[in-house]
Amino acid sequence: MKKFTLLCCLLSVFAFGQNSSKTCETLSKINTLIQSEHFHPKPVDDSLSVYVFDTFINDLYQSSTLFSKAEYQKLRKHRLLLDNQILQHDCSFLIEFVSTYRTALERKKTAIEKLQKANLKYDGLDTIHFSNKKNQYDLSIIGLQKVWEKKLKFDILEDISKKSTDIDSLKSHFSTLEKIAKSDVTDHNLCKLASILNSPKGLDYDLQNAFYNVFCNYFDPHTNYFTTDAKANFMASLSSSELSLGLNGELNEKNEIQITDLIPGGPAAKSKQLEKGDIITKVSNKKGEEHIISCTPFEQISQMMFSDSNLEIELTVQKKSGKIIVLTLQKQLVATTSHSVYSLIAENETKVGYINIPTFYSDFDSNDNTGCAHDVEVELKKLNADGIKGLVIDLQNNGGGSMEEAVKLTGLFINAGPVTLLVNNKKSVTVLKDDLDKIAYSGPIVILINGNSASASEFFTAAMQDYNRAIVVGSTSVGKASMQTILPLDKSKDEFVKLTIEKFYRITGQSHQIKGIVPDVILPMLFEDISLRESSYKTALVNDSIPVRANYKPFPKALFATPLELSRFRLEDNIRFKDISNLNKEIDAVFTNPKVTLALTFDSVFKHCNTITALRKKVQKAAVIETNCRITNNSADALTLKEDEANLEINAVKISDLKYSPYLQEAITIINDFNISNRE
Repeated sequence: MKKFTLLCCLLSVFAFGQNSSKTCETLSKINTLIQSEHFHPKPVDDSLSVYVFDTFINDLYQSSTLFSKAEYQKLRKHRLLLDNQILQHDCSFLIEFVSTYRTALERKKTAIEKLQKANLKYDGLDTIHFSNKKNQYDLSIIGLQKVWEKKLKFDILEDISKKSTDIDSLKSHFSTLEKIAKSDVTDHNLCKLASILNSPKGLDYDLQNAFYNVFCNYFDPHTNYFTTDAKANFMASLSSSELSLGLNGELNEKNEIQITDLIPGGPAAKSKQLEKGDIITKVSNKKGEEHIISCTPFEQISQMMFSDSNLEIELTVQKKSGKIIVLTLQKQLVATTSHSVYSLIAENETKVGYINIPTFYSDFDSNDNTGCAHDVEVELKKLNADGIKGLVIDLQNNGGGSMEEAVKLTGLFINAGPVTLLVNNKKSVTVLKDDLDKIAYSGPIVILINGNSASASEFFTAAMQDYNRAIVVGSTSVGKASMQTILPLDKSKDEFVKLTIEKFYRITGQSHQIKGIVPDVILPMLFEDISLRESSYKTALVNDSIPVRANYKPFPKALFATPLELSRFRLEDNIRFKDISNLNKEIDAVFTNPKVTLALTFDSVFKHCNTITALRKKVQKAAVIETNCRITNNSADALTLKEDEANLEINAVKISDLKYSPYLQEAITIINDFNISNRE
């Protein structure tokens, strides 16, 4: 058996060795494309080598408690050499990375299997420390094994602690609960390790692709390597329709997919076997590949469920009753309601229209100019027919999308004129303009943004702010002011790079890159300080300005003076927003600077978990305080919904969620103040 295992390893190394030249060839193509087309190409030098090595190692699964000090030092010899090796077309270094990673994963798997059979003690002699301290890679193999044991104990105690807030009840059943929790925790750990080791396309393939992507990220965080499937997934996220199973879901605490809604007319709804709240535990395709959801990297799950190459998917589902069912769904073209524009009527002293734009989607395969801008125009006609006195455009959590759609959308609210300035790697400046001298809505506008509003949503908001066409309310946006395109590496079109080719500037010549869009009325959002912004990335493009200013005619800013002053005065005593700010301080204390040392006893872990649980309950409570706003459908949609029972539940959720928004309430009040202060 040992000889057979050794032979398999040798064959694997030999096969990967043959692929080494292919790896270098791909990296060479990526680099050639980047050096030619990227907005700000950088040389392949020691700086790249250090970034790629550090990022690649740190991104590997639990790398800081996986590699021993000796293993890390062995790999670290490449830290200043990767640039030379890549340029010399010698990518054999990846063989060592893969081999060392596989050895470390197997070692941890063996250790967990051993701990699975051991009687663990929770007497407090062991402690566990949580910190944001950077990866040290300073442990011996024995030290690593001790860390794994401590983490396993903590996870078991945490699992038990989450089952109830009654500590006495949990203690009285501790022995039974410990056996169940231990089985669940060790099974999850082993499943996670197995999913990496037994990846459908192989560990070497996964690490190769990860390396390509890290190489691309050195030039900026939005330059990425794409396989055909990854490209298809990305394009689908920007489209108003896609081949889909017709369901939406979110990860629960066990990292399983819980169905949040079924798209009417989609495969999932048509099956009549699924409902909201069901849990998807496993997925598989016709190629014989299968993934257990809770222990498989989400990228692999996403690729299987959403890639056009997998048209038929088998789902293993746990019903709300606990019953397990297995069903096969055939993908079909489905309108993606989860990121489609919709509108509602919101009232609080005045009647305003509310338009939610989840993404700047576009139907790339259509020639009829459909996309989010077209859909917004349709909604505006409905709202105008209802006699609205103002408009709220909600871009909270809008991660961007099509820049072309953002230009079209701006054109709905301004007369013909410049919208943004684009600069390429040759420093050539292009002025993007709206050429249509036609406004779809001329009344007062408030735009809602937050720390998750990015890219195209920032592009649109910046233009509206510079034209004084809207008052911007919320928290500072992400700060991404760059434009990407997807280019093939060669004529085969099997591999691609999503490449940053241009940077966009406001029509004032200023840039919101890194800085983000700063609202006119700043309101706190929950988890604000731990949100991932452009400034979080080491390789983000710098903020600068250009000595060019577009010729444009803004609306009078004086119209905003009174409503802005009244808003600032009102918010000084706003209890709800003060509570959100105070909650953020508590969240920061837990997540930003944990630095907690716990004794591995049930009492200690239970107390720690209940602190987190109490904070989570505070957050949940803060999110469900109902406002005074009355939310209804516009008249046109109200008529349509009478004959569309399938969408009634989704519509009810949208209305219910909006009733809890303090941001919408403040936006409506600002519009009311605007109308009162600017009456003729």
